[in-house]
Order: sequence, then C-alpha cells, then structure tokens
Amino acid sequence: MSAVDSPQPLLQVDRLGVRMGVQQILHEVSLEVPERGIITVLGANGVGKTTLMRALSGIYRASSGQISLAGEPIANLPSHRIVALGLAQAPEGRQVFSNMTVRENLVLGAGALKGLVFEQTLHEVLERFGVLRQRLSQQAGSLSGGEQQMLCIGRALMARPRLLLLDEPSLGLAPKIVKQIFELIASIRATGTSILLVEQNVRGALKVADFGYVMEGGRIVLEGPAAQLRDDPRVRDAYLGGAGH
Repeated sequence: MSAVDSPQPLLQVDRLGVRMGVQQILHEVSLEVPERGIITVLGANGVGKTTLMRALSGIYRASSGQISLAGEPIANLPSHRIVALGLAQAPEGRQVFSNMTVRENLVLGAGALKGLVFEQTLHEVLERFGVLRQRLSQQAGSLSGGEQQMLCIGRALMARPRLLLLDEPSLGLAPKIVKQIFELIASIRATGTSILLVEQNVRGALKVADFGYVMEGGRIVLEGPAAQLRDDPRVRDAYLGGAGH
C-alpha cells in the first residue's frame, strides 16, 4: 500500500537502515510523503522515530537504503545542504537557543535568506505566530513551553521548506496548547508545505494526518490512511485506549 498514487512523492524513503555502533536502530524503513500531504509516524518511546527524523535531516548517517527529496538523493548529505534543498526540522524537546533572543533564533533558521525574501519570510512567520512578535527581543529561554514550541516551528519555517519535519511537537504541553499545535499543523499544510509528523499523541496525529505509519522496534509494522488506522483494532488497543488528549 502506498501513501500516494503519484509516481514522484516529495519525500521517498526506501529500505533505510541506521546503525549506532553495533546496534541496528532502523531496519529497512520505507515511507513516502506526497506534495501538500501530512504523514504521521506513530509509536511508543524508543522505537526509532527520532532516529528516523535525524537521518532524514542529515544528523545521523544512513547505513543502508535511499532517501530522496523531490527526486534528489539526500542520504548522508550535510544538514545545511538538505535544508537548502527544502527540508527543515523542528526537533524534539523544543531545542531553542536559550541565551539568544527570539529574533536571533529566527534569523538562524533563515540561513542564507537575505534582503526582501528574508523580510517577507519573517513577516509571514510573525503573522502566523503573533506571540513571537511580542517577544522578539526576549531571551528564548524565558518563554513558556508552548511559546518555545512555536519558536521552534517558526525557526524551521524561516528556511521556507517544502517539507517540514515535526518531532513530537505536542510533547509536554497543556491540552489547550496541544489543540493549538494541531490546528497550526493543518494551517501550515494549507500554505503548500508538506509535513512529516512524529507523535506519541496518536489520536491528535491521526485526526490531522492523511496517512500514517506505525513503528515498532525500528521497523514499520503497519501503514494505511489515517482514518483506517484510527479504526484498526491493533492501533486502538495499543495506543488509543490511553491517548485521549
């Protein structure tokens, strides 16, 4: 089963393997993200979801398999090259630069953007995240958890990505903020950006996504349209019984 009928998805991962020393973390992981799609990767802690995201963004090396972005091979390219090709990540744990201001964090995310393109992008991000406009000169470390998550996503959007990787964006946030995060994800897709979403909040992820993959032990063990996964008894029994946020 494939997430898309299109012969050329925006992101194509084919039998990806990642090793850490002698330990095999990912085993022949294959998935696709279509243009303007929201694809989610679900699973418990420690199954390899973050390793997958780091391999896609060039932080971890692939030991086997292929990764293509818009038909371009990107496996094991340096991270800055991958960003330049249109992939940006908002990492797990709201990794903002605490001692820098909100504006400085956003400038870092912009990379090589200069002049009018930079100013237009900054304007778009601040329009989307009004709270950041009020905090531009404030140190990022003094923001609330929800504000730091907004900054983390906003910093990734400053790169003007075609594909945005979101690693556990709702983790540790209050239910009201979690709802805002999932609404934000839908609104980002509406602007034309594709999203690969890693989440433990299975209920929320399957509401916003088109298609999902379930990981266990570094492998994809189940995949299908989000609505189908919501109704799958294996997903309900393993995740949805206690996933109500």
